[in-house]
Amino acid sequence: MSAAKTKVPIETPLDGGTFISLQKSSVEGDLTMESKLNLLYKLQLADSKIDQIHLLRGELPLEVQDLEDEILGMKTRVENFQLEIKDIEKSILQKKLDLENSKSLIEKYTSQQNNVKNNREYDSLSKEIEFQGLEVQLSEKRIKENNIILAEKKVVLVETIKALDERALDLENKKRELDAIVAETAKEEDELIKFSEDIQAQIDARLLAAYKKVRTNARNGLAVVTVRRDACSGCFNKIPPQRQMDIASSKKIIVCEYCGRILVSADFEGE
Repeated sequence: MSAAKTKVPIETPLDGGTFISLQKSSVEGDLTMESKLNLLYKLQLADSKIDQIHLLRGELPLEVQDLEDEILGMKTRVENFQLEIKDIEKSILQKKLDLENSKSLIEKYTSQQNNVKNNREYDSLSKEIEFQGLEVQLSEKRIKENNIILAEKKVVLVETIKALDERALDLENKKRELDAIVAETAKEEDELIKFSEDIQAQIDARLLAAYKKVRTNARNGLAVVTVRRDACSGCFNKIPPQRQMDIASSKKIIVCEYCGRILVSADFEGE
Protein backbone atom coordinates (compact mmCIF):
# COMPACT_ATOMS: atom_id res chain seq x y z
CA MET A 1 0.00 0.00 0.00
CA SER A 2 1.40 3.35 -0.94
CA ALA A 3 2.09 5.94 1.71
CA ALA A 4 -0.58 8.56 2.35
CA LYS A 5 0.10 12.00 0.96
CA THR A 6 -0.47 15.01 3.21
CA LYS A 7 -0.57 18.45 1.60
CA VAL A 8 0.23 21.45 3.82
CA PRO A 9 -0.69 24.82 2.32
CA ILE A 10 1.92 27.58 2.50
CA GLU A 11 0.65 31.09 1.91
CA THR A 12 2.95 33.94 1.03
CA PRO A 13 2.60 37.29 -0.76
CA LEU A 14 3.94 37.69 -4.27
CA ASP A 15 2.72 41.04 -5.50
CA GLY A 16 0.73 43.86 -4.00
CA GLY A 17 -0.22 41.83 -0.94
CA THR A 18 -1.80 39.04 -3.02
CA PHE A 19 -1.25 35.61 -1.49
CA ILE A 20 -0.88 32.37 -3.39
CA SER A 21 -1.14 28.92 -1.90
CA LEU A 22 1.59 26.31 -2.33
CA GLN A 23 0.76 22.71 -1.54
CA LYS A 24 3.80 21.14 0.09
CA SER A 25 4.01 17.36 -0.09
CA SER A 26 5.08 15.29 2.89
CA VAL A 27 6.28 12.46 0.67
CA GLU A 28 9.49 13.11 -1.27
CA GLY A 29 9.44 12.31 -4.95
CA ASP A 30 5.65 12.08 -5.35
CA LEU A 31 5.27 15.23 -7.45
CA THR A 32 3.92 14.99 -10.96
CA MET A 33 5.69 16.78 -13.81
CA GLU A 34 2.90 19.35 -13.84
CA SER A 35 3.46 20.02 -10.12
CA LYS A 36 7.19 20.35 -10.66
CA LEU A 37 6.66 22.84 -13.46
CA ASN A 38 4.13 24.71 -11.36
CA LEU A 39 6.66 24.90 -8.53
CA LEU A 40 9.30 26.21 -10.92
CA TYR A 41 6.95 28.88 -12.18
CA LYS A 42 6.05 30.01 -8.65
CA LEU A 43 9.74 29.99 -7.73
CA GLN A 44 10.35 32.24 -10.73
CA LEU A 45 7.60 34.63 -9.59
CA ALA A 46 9.13 34.87 -6.12
CA ASP A 47 12.67 35.36 -7.42
CA SER A 48 11.50 37.96 -9.94
CA LYS A 49 9.79 39.90 -7.18
CA ILE A 50 13.01 39.78 -5.14
CA ASP A 51 14.83 41.08 -8.23
CA GLN A 52 12.36 43.97 -8.42
CA ILE A 53 13.06 44.86 -4.80
CA HIS A 54 16.81 44.84 -5.48
CA LEU A 55 16.20 46.92 -8.60
CA LEU A 56 14.32 49.45 -6.48
CA ARG A 57 17.53 49.99 -4.53
CA GLY A 58 19.19 50.76 -7.84
CA GLU A 59 22.91 51.42 -7.77
CA LEU A 60 22.88 52.53 -4.14
CA PRO A 61 24.55 49.38 -2.73
CA LEU A 62 27.35 49.68 -5.30
CA GLU A 63 27.66 53.42 -4.70
CA VAL A 64 27.92 52.82 -0.95
CA GLN A 65 30.60 50.17 -1.50
CA ASP A 66 32.53 52.42 -3.90
CA LEU A 67 32.41 55.31 -1.42
CA GLU A 68 33.59 53.07 1.41
CA ASP A 69 36.52 51.87 -0.71
CA GLU A 70 37.35 55.43 -1.78
CA ILE A 71 37.21 56.70 1.80
CA LEU A 72 39.48 53.87 2.94
CA GLY A 73 41.99 54.81 0.24
CA MET A 74 41.80 58.50 1.15
CA LYS A 75 42.36 57.72 4.84
CA THR A 76 45.49 55.80 3.86
CA ARG A 77 46.65 58.77 1.80
CA VAL A 78 46.08 61.13 4.73
CA GLU A 79 48.08 58.87 7.03
CA ASN A 80 50.91 58.68 4.47
CA PHE A 81 50.95 62.48 4.07
CA GLN A 82 51.07 62.92 7.84
CA LEU A 83 54.01 60.53 8.11
CA GLU A 84 55.82 62.28 5.25
CA ILE A 85 55.24 65.67 6.88
CA LYS A 86 56.68 64.40 10.16
CA ASP A 87 59.75 63.04 8.36
CA ILE A 88 60.28 66.35 6.54
CA GLU A 89 59.92 68.32 9.78
CA LYS A 90 62.48 66.03 11.42
CA SER A 91 64.81 66.55 8.47
CA ILE A 92 64.42 70.34 8.70
CA LEU A 93 65.11 70.23 12.44
CA GLN A 94 68.23 68.12 11.88
CA LYS A 95 69.48 70.51 9.17
CA LYS A 96 68.96 73.45 11.50
CA LEU A 97 71.04 71.70 14.16
CA ASP A 98 73.72 70.97 11.54
CA LEU A 99 73.63 74.63 10.50
CA GLU A 100 74.09 75.89 14.05
CA ASN A 101 76.86 73.38 14.60
CA SER A 102 78.71 74.51 11.46
CA LYS A 103 78.39 78.19 12.43
CA SER A 104 79.66 77.38 15.90
CA LEU A 105 82.68 75.57 14.40
CA ILE A 106 83.40 78.51 12.09
CA GLU A 107 83.50 80.83 15.10
CA LYS A 108 85.73 78.39 16.95
CA TYR A 109 88.21 77.95 14.08
CA THR A 110 88.27 81.69 13.38
CA SER A 111 89.14 82.35 17.01
CA GLN A 112 91.87 79.70 16.90
CA GLN A 113 93.47 81.36 13.87
CA ASN A 114 94.45 84.27 16.08
CA ASN A 115 96.59 81.97 18.19
CA VAL A 116 98.34 79.79 15.59
CA LYS A 117 102.07 79.31 15.75
CA ASN A 118 102.77 78.63 12.06
CA ASN A 119 101.32 78.87 8.59
CA ARG A 120 100.46 75.18 8.40
CA GLU A 121 98.10 75.44 11.36
CA TYR A 122 96.62 78.58 9.88
CA ASP A 123 96.03 76.92 6.51
CA SER A 124 94.51 73.86 8.19
CA LEU A 125 92.06 76.03 10.11
CA SER A 126 91.26 77.98 6.97
CA LYS A 127 90.31 74.78 5.18
CA GLU A 128 88.06 73.75 8.09
CA ILE A 129 86.42 77.18 8.03
CA GLU A 130 85.88 76.88 4.27
CA PHE A 131 84.45 73.37 4.64
CA GLN A 132 82.06 74.42 7.39
CA GLY A 133 81.04 77.39 5.25
CA LEU A 134 80.04 74.95 2.51
CA GLU A 135 78.15 72.90 5.11
CA VAL A 136 76.29 76.04 6.13
CA GLN A 137 75.28 76.72 2.53
CA LEU A 138 74.22 73.10 2.00
CA SER A 139 72.15 73.05 5.21
CA GLU A 140 70.46 76.35 4.30
CA LYS A 141 69.69 74.97 0.82
CA ARG A 142 68.23 71.75 2.22
CA ILE A 143 66.16 73.67 4.77
CA LYS A 144 64.77 75.91 2.03
CA GLU A 145 63.95 72.94 -0.26
CA ASN A 146 62.32 70.99 2.56
CA ASN A 147 60.25 73.99 3.61
CA ILE A 148 58.89 74.26 0.07
CA ILE A 149 58.09 70.53 -0.03
CA LEU A 150 56.57 70.75 3.46
CA ALA A 151 54.28 73.61 2.42
CA GLU A 152 53.13 71.67 -0.66
CA LYS A 153 52.49 68.52 1.37
CA LYS A 154 50.44 70.47 3.91
CA VAL A 155 48.31 72.01 1.16
CA VAL A 156 47.65 68.58 -0.37
CA LEU A 157 46.90 67.17 3.10
CA VAL A 158 44.33 69.88 3.81
CA GLU A 159 42.70 69.31 0.40
CA THR A 160 42.64 65.55 0.94
CA ILE A 161 41.08 65.89 4.40
CA LYS A 162 38.47 68.26 2.97
CA ALA A 163 37.67 65.79 0.16
CA LEU A 164 37.57 62.98 2.73
CA ASP A 165 35.04 64.87 4.82
CA GLU A 166 32.90 65.47 1.71
CA ARG A 167 33.02 61.78 0.76
CA ALA A 168 32.16 60.80 4.33
CA LEU A 169 29.11 63.08 4.17
CA ASP A 170 28.11 61.57 0.81
CA LEU A 171 28.47 58.08 2.28
CA GLU A 172 26.32 58.99 5.26
CA ASN A 173 23.57 60.32 2.97
CA LYS A 174 23.75 57.29 0.66
CA LYS A 175 23.59 54.89 3.60
CA ARG A 176 20.62 56.75 5.05
CA GLU A 177 18.85 56.57 1.70
CA LEU A 178 19.66 52.88 1.28
CA ASP A 179 18.61 52.04 4.83
CA ALA A 180 15.27 53.76 4.25
CA ILE A 181 14.61 51.71 1.10
CA VAL A 182 15.73 48.47 2.77
CA ALA A 183 13.49 49.19 5.77
CA GLU A 184 10.49 49.66 3.48
CA THR A 185 11.01 46.36 1.68
CA ALA A 186 12.72 44.23 4.34
CA LYS A 187 9.59 42.43 5.54
CA GLU A 188 8.37 41.67 2.03
CA GLU A 189 11.82 40.51 0.94
CA ASP A 190 12.18 38.22 3.97
CA GLU A 191 8.80 36.64 3.21
CA LEU A 192 9.71 36.13 -0.44
CA ILE A 193 13.08 34.62 0.41
CA LYS A 194 11.42 32.23 2.86
CA PHE A 195 8.83 31.33 0.22
CA SER A 196 11.55 30.76 -2.38
CA GLU A 197 13.48 28.53 0.00
CA ASP A 198 10.35 26.49 0.79
CA ILE A 199 9.78 25.84 -2.91
CA GLN A 200 13.41 25.01 -3.60
CA ALA A 201 13.29 22.38 -0.85
CA GLN A 202 10.62 20.52 -2.87
CA ILE A 203 12.33 20.66 -6.26
CA ASP A 204 14.67 17.96 -7.50
CA ALA A 205 18.32 19.03 -7.07
CA ARG A 206 19.20 18.62 -10.77
CA LEU A 207 16.10 20.48 -11.88
CA LEU A 208 16.83 23.27 -9.41
CA ALA A 209 20.43 23.47 -10.60
CA ALA A 210 19.23 23.76 -14.21
CA TYR A 211 16.81 26.51 -13.21
CA LYS A 212 19.54 28.49 -11.44
CA LYS A 213 21.92 28.08 -14.38
CA VAL A 214 19.37 29.36 -16.89
CA ARG A 215 18.39 32.18 -14.55
CA THR A 216 22.02 33.24 -14.12
CA ASN A 217 22.57 33.36 -17.87
CA ALA A 218 19.28 35.12 -18.63
CA ARG A 219 19.56 38.88 -19.12
CA ASN A 220 16.44 39.65 -17.06
CA GLY A 221 16.72 36.75 -14.64
CA LEU A 222 13.82 34.88 -16.23
CA ALA A 223 14.40 31.13 -16.37
CA VAL A 224 10.77 30.00 -16.47
CA VAL A 225 8.31 31.72 -18.84
CA THR A 226 4.90 31.07 -20.36
CA VAL A 227 3.77 31.15 -23.99
CA ARG A 228 1.99 34.37 -24.92
CA ARG A 229 0.50 35.07 -28.32
CA ASP A 230 2.10 31.90 -29.67
CA ALA A 231 5.56 33.10 -28.65
CA CYS A 232 8.08 32.60 -25.85
CA SER A 233 7.50 35.44 -23.38
CA GLY A 234 11.22 35.48 -22.67
CA CYS A 235 12.68 36.03 -26.15
CA PHE A 236 9.40 36.56 -28.11
CA ASN A 237 10.23 33.99 -30.77
CA LYS A 238 7.33 32.03 -32.26
CA ILE A 239 6.57 28.57 -30.84
CA PRO A 240 5.19 25.89 -33.26
CA PRO A 241 1.57 24.78 -32.53
CA GLN A 242 2.53 21.17 -31.75
CA ARG A 243 5.15 22.37 -29.28
CA GLN A 244 2.58 24.67 -27.68
CA MET A 245 0.31 21.65 -27.15
CA ASP A 246 3.17 19.77 -25.49
CA ILE A 247 3.82 22.75 -23.23
CA ALA A 248 0.14 23.06 -22.32
CA SER A 249 -0.03 19.39 -21.39
CA SER A 250 2.76 19.86 -18.79
CA LYS A 251 3.93 16.27 -19.29
CA LYS A 252 7.60 17.06 -19.73
CA ILE A 253 10.14 19.85 -19.42
CA ILE A 254 10.40 21.84 -22.65
CA VAL A 255 12.91 24.63 -23.22
CA CYS A 256 12.81 27.38 -25.81
CA GLU A 257 15.07 26.43 -28.71
CA TYR A 258 16.06 30.08 -29.12
CA CYS A 259 16.79 31.34 -25.59
CA GLY A 260 16.98 28.12 -23.54
CA ARG A 261 14.32 29.20 -21.01
CA ILE A 262 11.96 26.64 -19.51
CA LEU A 263 8.49 26.96 -21.05
CA VAL A 264 5.38 26.30 -18.97
CA SER A 265 1.64 26.37 -19.49
CA ALA A 266 -0.03 29.78 -19.58
CA ASP A 267 -2.63 28.30 -17.22
CA PHE A 268 -0.14 28.71 -14.40
CA GLU A 269 -0.51 32.49 -14.70
CA GLY A 270 -4.17 32.23 -13.71
CA GLU A 271 -3.23 30.41 -10.52
